[in-house]
Amino acid sequence: MPWRLGLAVTRKVGPAVWRNRTRRLIREAFRLGREDIPAGRDYVVTVRRGFNPRLPDLGAVRAELLPLLRKPPRTRA
Repeated sequence: MPWRLGLAVTRKVGPAVWRNRTRRLIREAFRLGREDIPAGRDYVVTVRRGFNPRLPDLGAVRAELLPLLRKPPRTRA
């Protein structure tokens, strides 16, 4: 079963143009790194208030996301 992606980008990030660019950057990072992302998991990415979608490029987003995705999943207690 392939992985699934959920995105949460609030209005605190900025206007709709910035939020949509943020979503596109994250989706593209997942698409390009699909071979490196373990299958059979659901991923939820929550974008924090400090994220500025005008500054990072795709390489910066991938460099930050992919190491996090390779970690073993946390289990609920």
